Amino acid sequence: MIKAFVKDDVDDDEEEGGAPLPVGGKNYMTPAGHARLQAEFAHLVKVERPEVVSVVSWAAGNGDRSENGDYIYGKKRLREIDRRLRFLDKRLDNAVVVDPAAQENRDHVYFGASVTVVDQNGDEFTYSIVGLDETDPGRGRISWVSPLALALLKARLGDSVRFLSPGGARELEIVDIEYRPLE
Repeated sequence: MIKAFVKDDVDDDEEEGGAPLPVGGKNYMTPAGHARLQAEFAHLVKVERPEVVSVVSWAAGNGDRSENGDYIYGKKRLREIDRRLRFLDKRLDNAVVVDPAAQENRDHVYFGASVTVVDQNGDEFTYSIVGLDETDPGRGRISWVSPLALALLKARLGDSVRFLSPGGARELEIVDIEYRPLE
């Protein structure tokens, strides 16, 4: 088979819409994030996939598969589940679990820190630096490879950091650094 016609050359990260792993392939994550990915993987393998296989098997026994909606959509769902399982397996294989509560050097910003900053207008924000698969901007969780997190990393209490945001250059002052387990 000619490689140009095989979809294997597409990275699972791209298929899933996930952020690609940084150079070096390490996938830092908190214990809570790791547990969530493991739970999703287990649910897909033990519950969802067997249910879909059962429906596809039943539908295949009903005769003509070309017009059998249960069979066609079941096979499509199996491909989606298998693609997600490959993605999760890759992420979990490259996982480096870092517990923020175990951080010894608490006067600098490192992975897992919850950092409170003040901007030029005096507005206060708190960001937690988490793994690629744990980001949730609405809850203040930013990826450790984001421009803001990269600016904050290794900074100390009282430091001002500058970074380029989509709205332009910003400067933030660090007013608090905490290391606590994230739920």
